[in-house]
Amino acid sequence: MHFDLIAPHAIESEINFTGNGINSSVVNMRNSDLPEEVHQLVSSSLSEATRRAYAADLADFEAWGGTIPATDRMIAKYLADQSKVVKAATISRRLAALSKAHAALGGQNPVRSELVRATMRGVRRTFGVAQREAKPLLKEDLFDILDGTGSRLKDVRDRALLLIGFAGGFRRSELVGLNVEDIENVRQGIVITLRKSKTDQESRGRKIGIPFSRGRWCPVRMLEEWLSVSGISSGPIFRSLNKHGQVRERMSGEAVSLVVKERIGKTGQDANLFSGHSLRAGFATSAAIAGASSNSIRQQTGHASDAMLARYIRRADLFKDNAAASVL
Repeated sequence: MHFDLIAPHAIESEINFTGNGINSSVVNMRNSDLPEEVHQLVSSSLSEATRRAYAADLADFEAWGGTIPATDRMIAKYLADQSKVVKAATISRRLAALSKAHAALGGQNPVRSELVRATMRGVRRTFGVAQREAKPLLKEDLFDILDGTGSRLKDVRDRALLLIGFAGGFRRSELVGLNVEDIENVRQGIVITLRKSKTDQESRGRKIGIPFSRGRWCPVRMLEEWLSVSGISSGPIFRSLNKHGQVRERMSGEAVSLVVKERIGKTGQDANLFSGHSLRAGFATSAAIAGASSNSIRQQTGHASDAMLARYIRRADLFKDNAAASVL
């Protein structure tokens, strides 16, 4: 059989069901019955990353031996087997992809059955739901990194990258997506227009202010230095460098993680504990430690709610009015 999954709130990709197996390699969302302009709009209703994730999760289900439509017993057995090899968070994501696929087909959704729900509750209680999070790169850690940089072009770029990423509380995809045209110089510093982000798939845009710093490591001045010495006057701000120090194409999000790991490793800390997300997490945590309100932090980071910031603020509060400090 062959089904086109194009419902805007479903998986929104084309998947071929051949016999009892799932051929999830086709995710082009093509449907000959749709006008091309409608096809394009439907294709854009989910991000490319989300479509890739759904396809990968369904491919894993197929490799395990699953079929769609599936029974609740089949999915429950899949969850049990998955619990032996992957974390609960990964299982939850794969279960969501299965639910989307069945919802797109119409009819009964076995993911919503009590058997599957109970199995997933058992997975969470047995194996826990805590996820390994990247360690936040606090202000002190960042300054230690910057103090160890030199005068090479790569050093200039990395200083600007780390400082702008930290001061803006940017996700790594947001950071590498910045263009020179997104920067506006104002008396207080710069205003960055973030044209699209993970939580702004409709590209409404958001403006972030980054002020001049009184200290040695000013993100605005470091950015100005990078643009000046690199000769970049338009297009991507943060670009890769070849082995000869020549400026190349836009950096990838993964490259940000590599820069963070490389630089933190030179300070003697375990680089494996950090990632590209450490800049954003470090800003939120450092701001909370400094006493900034959750509202002001969210204005910078773009978090949708205080709940999303809670883990950073809780970390900052661990040593605020700490009971042990009063007795030791």
